[in-house]
Amino acid sequence: MTLAKLIAVFTTTSRSPFPFPSPSKTKTTTTALTSLWSLLYLSLSFLFFLPNTTQAIELDVTSYASIQAATGVIATGLMDYYWGYKPGGIIGMFTNPYYWWEAGGAWGAMLDHWYYMENDTYADVIYDSLLYQTGDDYNYMPLNQTTTEGNDDQVFWGIAAIQAAERNFTNSDKAEEQWLYLAQSVFNTMAWRWDDDTCGGGLRWQIFRWNAGYDYKNSVSNIGLFHLGARLARYTGNDTYVDICEKVYDWLVDVKFVTEGDNWWFIWDGAGTEANCSVVSKGQWTYNAGLMIAGCAYLYNYTEDDIWLMRTEKFLHGTQVFLNNSIIYEAACQPINTCNNDQRCFKAYLARFLSLASILAPPTFPTIRPILEASAKGAAQSCSGGTDGHTCGTNWFATGWDGNYGLGEQMAALDVILSLVAPYRDAPYTQMKGGSSTGNGSAGTIYHEPTDTPLDLHHKDTVGAAIITAVIGLSIIGLMVYLVL
Repeated sequence: MTLAKLIAVFTTTSRSPFPFPSPSKTKTTTTALTSLWSLLYLSLSFLFFLPNTTQAIELDVTSYASIQAATGVIATGLMDYYWGYKPGGIIGMFTNPYYWWEAGGAWGAMLDHWYYMENDTYADVIYDSLLYQTGDDYNYMPLNQTTTEGNDDQVFWGIAAIQAAERNFTNSDKAEEQWLYLAQSVFNTMAWRWDDDTCGGGLRWQIFRWNAGYDYKNSVSNIGLFHLGARLARYTGNDTYVDICEKVYDWLVDVKFVTEGDNWWFIWDGAGTEANCSVVSKGQWTYNAGLMIAGCAYLYNYTEDDIWLMRTEKFLHGTQVFLNNSIIYEAACQPINTCNNDQRCFKAYLARFLSLASILAPPTFPTIRPILEASAKGAAQSCSGGTDGHTCGTNWFATGWDGNYGLGEQMAALDVILSLVAPYRDAPYTQMKGGSSTGNGSAGTIYHEPTDTPLDLHHKDTVGAAIITAVIGLSIIGLMVYLVL
């Protein structure tokens, strides 16, 4: 325990953490109090100058108790970045510089911690956060985000909602706040934005035309829609979702965001609409691969169509680009240490979704399990930094902590270690088996997004504005004269 934490415990806890009797209000003398505080000061000073003897996280991948202990420490570190209930904080949002979309992913990690570890410590916080950010239309477009929100941002909250349904997380009594309803609402509002005017279809990166990136169609928005649709198909048993997933997948192949080679299947970042998506950006990211692999696995599990198993296995084979001795890393930025705050959490999704795929598409288990075990060991030994001695780093195949830290690092380590427990828990529930969340197939369809464009002031508008400005200006001058006189 650091000096600051020890002082905080002493000053905020009604019961003394030290083996001294509480002083009596009527019998304590000034001398006794002085002696007590002197002893405390000397003790704290001694502790402050001791070396940090906290050990890095030790992980036995075959021991539930070891996994439980490791994930408990890492989850606490993750929640250190959450100030939702503190002055100036927003429920559901993590501290700056972490964006809203990453918060949705972080609550997904905490949901898995609640489920796999049967740990209710943060259950109320997860519940409050997932509902506070739904927005007035129950589609995860809250007013504090709608001017900057992208399709990829929205979908990660929708994925958290369907995850809550699949884990049978506590449901609200309100119909529109049911986890299934929220996931369907996100899916429907996103599907409504499908844009056939450019690139032959697909979702744009941004929702609103005034945001930078509106002229770009990225893989993660579209694969996110595919992934969410696959999970909704399995959960509800509604084949309409399968039809939409097939449409999205075919478009990704047609536009060459997905390449199906003889040996290697890859997912590229996206392309600009000004050239009709003809110039594809060849960046590869772990979260795209994870979303696609799990989406295909969900469809295989639901439809039992071998084409989805084949696709799952092909994309899984392609993840070798993200492996170093079976340990996951972010190949596009990690080797040169340029991963930004967003990119440092991407590995969390690959680990989480590989784990799901190994359960839903059992033939993939022998390939995926060694990756998760090696990565979990690497992540645990990277959690050896910071003043607490167990802050997690980015590089899982380096020896010890690499000096990086943040919400993304905690998420990724938590997800990959939690994944080890997946085979020993029930597979994701459905409405027919284990799930209790209810929904509505038309959720979100009554919502119509604003199409406001920047003001176009014509001549009469300009003249009117000038008159109003002049009147206001004269009023201010008159007031100033009055105050002076």
